[in-house]
Amino acid sequence: MSIHLDHAGIAAIPVGGAEAAASCTPWKASVVAELAEVVSHEAVNSEYRHLVLGCGPEAAAALPGQFFQLLCPHPLGEQPFLRRPMSLYGADPDRRQVEFLYKVTGAGTRGLDTLKIGDRLDIMGPLGTGFTLDPAWRNIVVVARGAGLATLAPLARAAKANGTHITAVLSARRPDLLVSVELFQSQGADVVAVTDAEASSGPANVERILRRLIADGRCDAFFTCGSSRLMRVQQRLAREFGLPGQVAMEQQMACGIGLCYCCVRDFNVDGEIVSRRVCWDGPVFDLMEALP
Repeated sequence: MSIHLDHAGIAAIPVGGAEAAASCTPWKASVVAELAEVVSHEAVNSEYRHLVLGCGPEAAAALPGQFFQLLCPHPLGEQPFLRRPMSLYGADPDRRQVEFLYKVTGAGTRGLDTLKIGDRLDIMGPLGTGFTLDPAWRNIVVVARGAGLATLAPLARAAKANGTHITAVLSARRPDLLVSVELFQSQGADVVAVTDAEASSGPANVERILRRLIADGRCDAFFTCGSSRLMRVQQRLAREFGLPGQVAMEQQMACGIGLCYCCVRDFNVDGEIVSRRVCWDGPVFDLMEALP
């Protein structure tokens, strides 16, 4: 069973009622709420889980940077009330599947961790505005840490389809917590791994890596998520070298469709501070407009 919504979460009826509706182009849902079936659910390492769901065609058409609202099961002794926003890790329209990579951190994700193959999960999406790839870009640089390791992963396939080469700078606390490395490499990306344990993940070293890529002509644009410190490094370099960029913002959400204003953040737009809803106006924004 699925419920179909438009981008505002409301099925719009043309003015004039049924006759007008019949004469218009058939309405097509861009957002659905449905019970998706667990196809695969595996531990990637000691912290991250990879969840694959069978779903309808609308959900499977999700784009890189978009997200879903998941109604997580209740773990024993806990009752998470709101849906949990979860960035897309992968989508396959042919197989009608969506994928999520998550870290078990709270009641909601503890509930997700109880799911077994064949279980059903209530999902709503795809939501939000995703990444944009300019056909003229031949080389882009992805800088990811934390949740960004999942959020930026769909860019690997999208960039390959666009004829764009990726260099992915992936950051984590320890080497065993690095995820998405194989995914990026399978799509022809170069991966540079940096970690806290090896003292290679600090902003100064990442800046050196990025400056080298720029000097070698391997950076037409930045894409980032998961670290305010690394975002500021990219903003500084983008300003210095006149490079575009996009950032997927992390923010607590409630409704996920722009109605509750729970996820409002400030952005600097041409010198003016503007408030925007991350779930509705984003979660992907212009790199130079984002504030830490």
